[in-house]
Amino acid sequence: MINKFIGLGNLGKDIELRSTQSGKSVASFPLAIQGAKTDNGYTTEWLEVVIWDKLADNCAKYLHKGSKVYVEGRIQTRKWQDKQGQDRYTTECVAQEVKFLDPKPQTDQRHIGGQDFDSVPF
Repeated sequence: MINKFIGLGNLGKDIELRSTQSGKSVASFPLAIQGAKTDNGYTTEWLEVVIWDKLADNCAKYLHKGSKVYVEGRIQTRKWQDKQGQDRYTTECVAQEVKFLDPKPQTDQRHIGGQDFDSVPF
């Protein structure tokens, strides 16, 4: 069975970086992805992206709301309870690779989590 997400989009807000009780870094952000074509353009699809460890630290350091990124990871659905005790479900991408696509990043490092990324044949 294959569980692979590949997406290209923009951060919907600044990254939220936190630490687990054991000190492990975890970050998340909503990713805006171009959706279906309509008469007025395209819809926007949203997917929450979760990042762990050093990749989370680097993304929080270099990315901000509006940054264009390429994300590879796996899809997972989590169950949680809201304040009223109701079961809720969240589907998200657990990223294993994030490529920074802004034309003028704040650093010369254009890719965290894998090989260099200067051009993509889309």
